[in-house]
Amino acid sequence: MKFLAVLLAAGMLAFLGAIICIIASVHPAGTAAPAAPTAADNDSAAAALLPAADKGLGALHGPAEALASAGPRLTGSTPLFSRFVCTPLSAECPAAAPGPAAAAGPEELLALRSAAAQLRRTALEQKERIRMDQETIRELTGKLSRCEGGLHAAPPAAGLRAAPRPGTMGHPPAEPPAVRELEEAVRALQERIDRIEQELPSRPNGSAPTAPALARDALHSKMEQLEEQLLAKILALQKERHAANTDRSQQQHDIEKELNALQNRVAELEHGESPVYSPPDAFKVTIPVQNNYMYARMKKSLPELYAFTICMWLKSKALSGLGTPFSYSVPTQANEIVLLEWGSNPLELLINDKVAQLPLSLKDKAWHHVCVAWTTRDGKWSAYQDGEQRGSGENLASWHAIKPQGVIILGQEQDTLGGRFDATQAFVGELAHFAVWDHMLAPAEILALANCTSHLQGNVIQWDDQAVEVFGGASKAAFTACDDGRKA
Repeated sequence: MKFLAVLLAAGMLAFLGAIICIIASVHPAGTAAPAAPTAADNDSAAAALLPAADKGLGALHGPAEALASAGPRLTGSTPLFSRFVCTPLSAECPAAAPGPAAAAGPEELLALRSAAAQLRRTALEQKERIRMDQETIRELTGKLSRCEGGLHAAPPAAGLRAAPRPGTMGHPPAEPPAVRELEEAVRALQERIDRIEQELPSRPNGSAPTAPALARDALHSKMEQLEEQLLAKILALQKERHAANTDRSQQQHDIEKELNALQNRVAELEHGESPVYSPPDAFKVTIPVQNNYMYARMKKSLPELYAFTICMWLKSKALSGLGTPFSYSVPTQANEIVLLEWGSNPLELLINDKVAQLPLSLKDKAWHHVCVAWTTRDGKWSAYQDGEQRGSGENLASWHAIKPQGVIILGQEQDTLGGRFDATQAFVGELAHFAVWDHMLAPAEILALANCTSHLQGNVIQWDDQAVEVFGGASKAAFTACDDGRKA
């Protein structure tokens, strides 16, 4: 509180000092002090100041009416006149007026007004500063009170013993029950953590597995064992199936070879020697029974083709459906080129497993000359029967190239390269003069072949006795297309 009193006293002193400095600045220091005024002098000074009282002194001492009412008392009272002596005057005013008092000029009124305005501004500034100092004092007092209250309420620091409060007889105050309960709970948790930390090194995996975890692990291990057993079974079955398929294929191949050898031996015994066809293309292949093991195979394969024409003579003996007169298969596509009539479906030409239906009729058990032509450009195709074009179209495997290194089979449809025949798709009848060209023949050329007016040979595959193998009971026999075919 002493500090606050000192601050307040200092503010008052500063305010008084500012007022004294303002008054001193108005009166020049070098002017000698005037003589003690007499009554006559006082009367003359009052008379000089009264005319300007309602304008100049109103700012210091109130309105002009107040000065007018006090006018009669100015002549006889020295203390009252001393108030007007202390009034700020301009530095240019003379120290004493020689002679009778005259009316104050405009310069003196202006000086009095400016001095009054400056004094008022100084008073307002000092008042504002005092107000701010008071607010600062109140703020500091509040902070000091809060600090004192906090010191009394704060617990003693660790390792230090707080001074006993008055009225406690030197004993610390009792702690609230909630604090004691919290301390006990923290202590219990700490003890549990210590026990867990002591038990951790003795556990191999950091924590003992629970019953659900053990059951889950056992179930997972059992499932893994079952999966391994199932995978082993599947692998074993696949191996057995592969071995069975290999054995079956091998057995079928051996049977076909034996049947072929027996058929050739029978033919030799019947004719006394192997037949020699003259010319070499004067023969036909006969497949007497619909099964999946009688067929003929061309020894030569096809190159890569962008167009082709395939022609042949055929005579079907099937009751329903022509079967498969020929098929060409490659390792990546079993249906690269296929001519097929299956069941009640129409005759179809397949190229790269794309289908076009051919309007041909070949079920009258007579010889017919058949040609199919195709080009990769826009997939255009044409079908001929006995030299006449019966159908044509586009977009059949457009821009596809016939792949090379395949297998040509007569009489069977291939589901894999050179095998997996289906008896329901087998051809039953006779085939001859199978030939392949690497371009589309003109309609006139095809008509000449059908009328036997031309003996044009295929420039890719020719019909030759040495180029055709028969299997499974299929046989070769002499045949002249232009004689036997036209007679039939």
